Amino acid sequence: MHRSRVGCIVIDCQTDDLSEPLAFWSQALGAPGDVDQDGKYAKLDMPSGSPAVLLQAVDHPARVHLDVETDDKDGERERLTALGATEVARVKGWIVMEAPTGHRFCIVGPQGGDFPARAAEWGER
Repeated sequence: MHRSRVGCIVIDCQTDDLSEPLAFWSQALGAPGDVDQDGKYAKLDMPSGSPAVLLQAVDHPARVHLDVETDDKDGERERLTALGATEVARVKGWIVMEAPTGHRFCIVGPQGGDFPARAAEWGER
């Protein structure tokens, strides 16, 4: 048995500098945030109970993707592959997947301090 849930909405920004995207999204969503030391990510301080929102500097065209957090990344990959998703790559500690609809998403380990609250349970006990 494993658990999973949407852990984060990731806004991929085709840029080398997240300052302007952070200024826009911070004001648009009413949530301040800071760019990390590497300049690769900026996490917005969303209100309690809201989904996590992360800006990510990328080389590919801008898009939005979901991070699915789970306590068993390979188990979740197997479950989603059986539903028609395909594995695209493994990057650092996450698995990049593509849904049958063409949308990319990532399978990541638990990110929220409240995991597994509100997570679905899969498999047998």
